Amino acid sequence: MISFILWVALANFAKAQGADANWGAHGGGTDESGYSRLGSIDVNTVARLGLAWSLDLPGETSLEATPLAVGGVLYFTGSYATVYAVDAARGKLLWKFDPQTWKHNPFKMNFSFAANRGAAYADGRVFAAALDGRLFALDAKTGFVLWTAETVAANSFQTVTGAPRVGDGLVVIGNGGADMGLRGYVTAYDAATGRQVWRFYTAPGAPEQNKGDAAMERAAATWRGKYWQGGTGGGVWDSISFDSELHRFYIGTGNAGPYDPNVRSPGGGDNLYTASIVALDAKTGAYVWHYQVNPRDSWDFDATQGIILADLNIGGATRKVLMQAPKNGFFYVIDRNTGKPISAAKFGKATWADHIDMKTGRPVEAAGIRYDKGDAVIWPSPTGAHSWQPMAFSPKTGLVYIPTMQIGTRFSRRGPVPGGVFVGGVSISDVKADPADGTGALLAWDPATQQPRWNDPHATIWNGGVLATAGGLVFQGTADGTFAAYDAATGHRVWKFDAGMGIIAAPASYLAGGIQYVSILAGYGGAAAMSSELSNVGWKYDAPRRLLTFALDGHAKMPPSPPPDRTVKPVDDPHLVLNPMDVAMGQAIYLACGACHGRDLVSAGGPAPDLRESRIALDPAAFRSVVQGGALIEHGMPRFAMLNDAQVKGLWAYIRQGARDAQTGLK
Repeated sequence: MISFILWVALANFAKAQGADANWGAHGGGTDESGYSRLGSIDVNTVARLGLAWSLDLPGETSLEATPLAVGGVLYFTGSYATVYAVDAARGKLLWKFDPQTWKHNPFKMNFSFAANRGAAYADGRVFAAALDGRLFALDAKTGFVLWTAETVAANSFQTVTGAPRVGDGLVVIGNGGADMGLRGYVTAYDAATGRQVWRFYTAPGAPEQNKGDAAMERAAATWRGKYWQGGTGGGVWDSISFDSELHRFYIGTGNAGPYDPNVRSPGGGDNLYTASIVALDAKTGAYVWHYQVNPRDSWDFDATQGIILADLNIGGATRKVLMQAPKNGFFYVIDRNTGKPISAAKFGKATWADHIDMKTGRPVEAAGIRYDKGDAVIWPSPTGAHSWQPMAFSPKTGLVYIPTMQIGTRFSRRGPVPGGVFVGGVSISDVKADPADGTGALLAWDPATQQPRWNDPHATIWNGGVLATAGGLVFQGTADGTFAAYDAATGHRVWKFDAGMGIIAAPASYLAGGIQYVSILAGYGGAAAMSSELSNVGWKYDAPRRLLTFALDGHAKMPPSPPPDRTVKPVDDPHLVLNPMDVAMGQAIYLACGACHGRDLVSAGGPAPDLRESRIALDPAAFRSVVQGGALIEHGMPRFAMLNDAQVKGLWAYIRQGARDAQTGLK
């Protein structure tokens, strides 16, 4: 009888949503719900919430990770996947591990901005992945490296910025590179030894590679031409969820690449398994089912956003579902046994499709959206109605809380346009047509009825991820540096704190010494740099980045930090004579710099500085030593040895002209 009661108790515990005393996974629990079952901090006590401690993180810029909390220790990653272990109650640094991508494989630093979304934990080991693709296992007590696995080819354009996930004795990681057409995949490694157990490709290879593999043969039938020569995409650069009941991993795949479907797959085809959710058998990596949110993706509509697992009451019956709010603006509730969609509805402005046909599961697309006749203007843009910032689900309210964004885009085959990005023969530029464009919001969404419950607008498009708690609260940080708590049922803001730095990461909650804490990383940057005119709120590159931790009756003093300042402070030498031809050449080259330093030279404060304010960029010799020679590579600035002297001179001239123009504008 006792054994039976224990079995029932364990079964019920296994099904509990979210996290308890520990925040042991990226989303709290393996269900990725972003929900804490702790309730000491609630709508009645939150007014007493204060800063318990803070930890400055010198050298960090963009901070996107959600801290893990296990056994009184916090584990999190920095901009280039440096792993930190910190006493969860006192904020004391216990150990730090730097994978030193700049030394191991600096080539990879050319293909992604500095960002990493966190670590995983299992059985006394901490797992994280460097930008160059190395997956490493660290001893949780000491930070000592237990094993390392190379997950991508050393000379490929593939990089890793996502957090690993663990389950059934495995650690699983994907990679990025879809924007360059690289064939995506996920790989599972034995968590104890680092031995590769299985690999699943998210797009087919050449015919001889697909032969005998039913999943790849099925996918290849949805491609045309010699697609394997031109690129496929589909990288799993972020979202992975582990189903401990069905023993499956669910992966969200990236966009198809190149963007133009007529280039990568002429003559049609859905292009599986890009822009899809795919279920894989945890033990073998075998294909179980897929659901494609965007057949024949043409708009960089990743399905790599968070996948939350839950039991939902739908129509009077409890259904095992997964939920996703991908870039395309539709919220999907999917039966995780079968992969069949249960419902789908627009949670944001989405003009590319009218609705999802629930008989076929396919979108009913609007006319002319594939820019076949030259141009197409649609919502959302490739930025997405929701990006990587984690959403959260509260079983207490039955609501999902989504950090949303709104901006339209113009796709054009007519060549480059001012302010746009030209990729694979397609020009992409932002479109603002109504007051909400260029802004974000925190949206409470009812997944059972597919209806909004409440919405809190934010002035800026890039904001932080979300935490929901059993205390009836929702926490979110925003670009302007506000960390706030909301009544989860009503959306009323019940508490706020000036973090002194913009926030893009999601918080975590945990117990240490019997006290409930809430921790969040404050470090603005990341992809905000690519839409810097929309997302620049005045944070500077040299402003401090921190880990902030809160508790009831916390009275720690916030260290000083400069307030946001959108004023550009350009440096210039009026005696310099700039050649317009050099400036024009440099402008074209600068497109490769904009992902870090900001589009059109307008920095969002991270992951790299505004070059118009840089004295290094004023001196041609110093500038060349950084760009060509890699003088600052240890600090995160890649070495661009492929640029010749004339190109470096042109880049320098473009920056100098931009600084001069900014200085003129201040007069």
